[in-house]
Amino acid sequence: MRFVFTKLFYALLAVGFVPLSLSWGRPGLRWAAVAFDAGLLALAFIDARASRLPAGLEIFRELGGRFHIGAETEVRVRVENHTPRAFQLRLKDEYPPELALLSPREAELTLGPRESKTFVYALRPERRGRFEFGRVALRVRTRLGLAWREELAGETASVKVYPNVRRAREAELKALGARSLIAAQRRASWRGEGRDFESLREYVPGDELRHVSWSATARRGRLTTRQYQIERDQTVLIALDAGRLMTARIERETKFDTAIHAALALMSAARRAGDHAGLLVFGRRVNAYVPPGKGREQLDLVLEALHAVEPELIEPSYTRAFEFVAANCKRRALVVLLTDLVDEEGSRELLTSLRILRPRHLPLVTTIADRDLRASVRDAPEDTSELFAQSVAEEIMLQRESALRLVEAQGGLALDVTTASLVPSLLETYIRVKERGLL
Repeated sequence: MRFVFTKLFYALLAVGFVPLSLSWGRPGLRWAAVAFDAGLLALAFIDARASRLPAGLEIFRELGGRFHIGAETEVRVRVENHTPRAFQLRLKDEYPPELALLSPREAELTLGPRESKTFVYALRPERRGRFEFGRVALRVRTRLGLAWREELAGETASVKVYPNVRRAREAELKALGARSLIAAQRRASWRGEGRDFESLREYVPGDELRHVSWSATARRGRLTTRQYQIERDQTVLIALDAGRLMTARIERETKFDTAIHAALALMSAARRAGDHAGLLVFGRRVNAYVPPGKGREQLDLVLEALHAVEPELIEPSYTRAFEFVAANCKRRALVVLLTDLVDEEGSRELLTSLRILRPRHLPLVTTIADRDLRASVRDAPEDTSELFAQSVAEEIMLQRESALRLVEAQGGLALDVTTASLVPSLLETYIRVKERGLL
């Protein structure tokens, strides 16, 4: 049993010291003061021991929804008194220390008979993962008010912190603007070089003869051409590299987390466009796989797969990842690889592995640079150290550009972007693939 004394106890104890200070030459007064203070201590101990937490006093923790990186989330602690007694309480919730505390997690409540009260505080997660809430630390004022009895109440709880879907959604809208496939809440009729028949119209000079419908021309008595729309039932598979280079931190997050939010933005755009979207996370082996699918449930599956995955300080195996794609994704897909390259060995394995995907799938290799290397070599160096740094940057640029050109030579697509331009470039390329009917 643990307890602490209240202000009332210390006030009464001070009263007992008054006669003790006047007891010089008066032994009876001295012993009376000592007996009073000793009796007060004993009474406080008995009071604390007798004031057990009743079964009718219950504490519940309620979370304001899913936890997402960088998003403020409310935590509610509700106290229910089912007894005919009144209670004075002090509560402190044991929240996960990995989550940032935005408001006080302590409260003092006076609870009447059969009354319930709630206090609220806010947390903000800084990283993904699974974290633990402890029990609620509770102090209950004893019946005589001489002490606060300390108890642990409520239950422990585990919470999962997911990637920030709202951030991905906002990045998508910002990147695509008026062209956003999300803005239209219906099945838009994008006309292009797709293969899905959309309608018939009168032939105009410049139309391709292969699109002329001769049966419709015979019925109407004038040249009639078929009009096509971009296919709405295509497949996008996003492959996330969880290897060594993706552990690099840029500002407050790793490249891997930046790639996760870019992947979610692309999945959101694909879902709104009517496409199937899936996810693959790999390092030396495949860490997580969500087969391509549609609907809100698909996004929930992806978030569940991503909440606890972390990059590792190992080299990724592109070969194993692409063999897995070839074995499990039979339908032609746009395979978007989010990775990074800085050396010839990594580039060589990637280029060799791409042959596993071609010609069934269309790979889009997207490398995420630490910073804009072109900007770092734009100005003339001022000293030897800057000259050396620019030489290294130029060498890295040359290797990356050479590798990406070889990707394109194999029939794939390639992007070399910084974290700031990742989402816009990725979504623009996705839209371009659909408009040109490359799948």
